[in-house]
Amino acid sequence: MRLIVAITGASGVVYGKRLLKVLREKNVETHLIISKAAEKVIEHELEMTRNDMEKLANHAYDVDDLSAPVVSGSFKTDGMIIIPCSMKTLAGIAHGYSDNLVLRAADVTLKEKRRLILVPRETPLNAIHLRNMLGLAEQGVVIVPAMPAYYHKPRDVDDLVDFVVGKVLDLLGIEHTLYKRWRGASSV
Repeated sequence: MRLIVAITGASGVVYGKRLLKVLREKNVETHLIISKAAEKVIEHELEMTRNDMEKLANHAYDVDDLSAPVVSGSFKTDGMIIIPCSMKTLAGIAHGYSDNLVLRAADVTLKEKRRLILVPRETPLNAIHLRNMLGLAEQGVVIVPAMPAYYHKPRDVDDLVDFVVGKVLDLLGIEHTLYKRWRGASSV
């Protein structure tokens, strides 16, 4: 399996870090793009550098490199995940504004009818955000808001992160044990 993973400038870059770690454990080939805003969020929230994050991927590209392999539909992938996805990035995708590598790779993913999963991390949402999400959902984009559940009785923040990452893995058909699955009220 080959996936494009993008991390944009929304809070919650820990979701992207965890996804990259799990995909590496599962031997999934990853092509990483980190936006300029995400670099700052990574430094603030994770006390890591862009370079540290790139080490978790098989391949990494500069957000301004519009000659990277992922700009072409002839570069076969099994999909793209933007985790977290800022509202700026979501709006750019919704309106076909491909001025950087994250947006162009998402545009290619859409035009080639490949799976595109967005993990927005914003609250509250305004009507523009919701319209953009609806428009993308109507195009087949899967929207997975970073909204963890609590039925699996999380013990800490890592369990909450694993729930959201596990939902993304479910959509990709990748087996995992990141959270305890619901089996009815008596199973919890």
